[in-house]
Amino acid sequence: MAAAFLGSSVEAVEAMTIVLAAGIVRGWRSALAGTAAGLLTLAAIIAVFGPAIAAVPIEYLQIVVGTLLLLFGIRWLRKAILRSAGVIALRDEAALYVEETRALTDLHGAARRWDAVAMLTAYKAIVLEGVEVVIIVIGVGAVGNMLVPASIGALAACGLVVIAGMLLHRPLARVPENALKYVVGVMMTAFGLFWFGEGVGIEWPYADAALLGLMGVLFVGSTIGVRLARSVRGMQSKLAEVRS
Repeated sequence: MAAAFLGSSVEAVEAMTIVLAAGIVRGWRSALAGTAAGLLTLAAIIAVFGPAIAAVPIEYLQIVVGTLLLLFGIRWLRKAILRSAGVIALRDEAALYVEETRALTDLHGAARRWDAVAMLTAYKAIVLEGVEVVIIVIGVGAVGNMLVPASIGALAACGLVVIAGMLLHRPLARVPENALKYVVGVMMTAFGLFWFGEGVGIEWPYADAALLGLMGVLFVGSTIGVRLARSVRGMQSKLAEVRS
């Protein structure tokens, strides 16, 4: 539940930022219509692929889901390490909101009552981020017969983000998204390793408790990676100063 909640929070914040920009700049009627269409598309995807997932042999499901989680987790963890080390800039939802509103303002002039730009922008944001939420829920819940807790965690995260967006009416810049991505990256990578290992026949010591050990190893390894990246960045800065 915690893994699904944190992972879904990240995706929900990103989707909310785009929908808010589309609604405020281009018109709420069109933005909400695009959001509704995106949610219906996600519901159709779940309805179609849900029964199919249940019919897949558990070993194959573990391998496929483990691979997907590894790809998600490693991508997020890599970016979190580089951001923590100062190699790439921290993600700023407020700045991204400003950039998105500027792009929407410049696109096709003023908004109309029904605006295709707002609808497509909101639709794309909901579907793309929503598909990632679905994969996270399946990844942390399907293979361990924990779909209900994972789904509750994801729905709670999305609900809280939506409520916060409606009340604040601005991007959720205060949500520690970069820290969340670090934690989620560690958790997703650990789940991916665990399920992939089970799928290929590895018997983990202490059963599910091995997940905690994997998370600990990944956290320590990523912390070392942050320090190494900072050291390399510092050396590069000194060399640049010497050359100049």
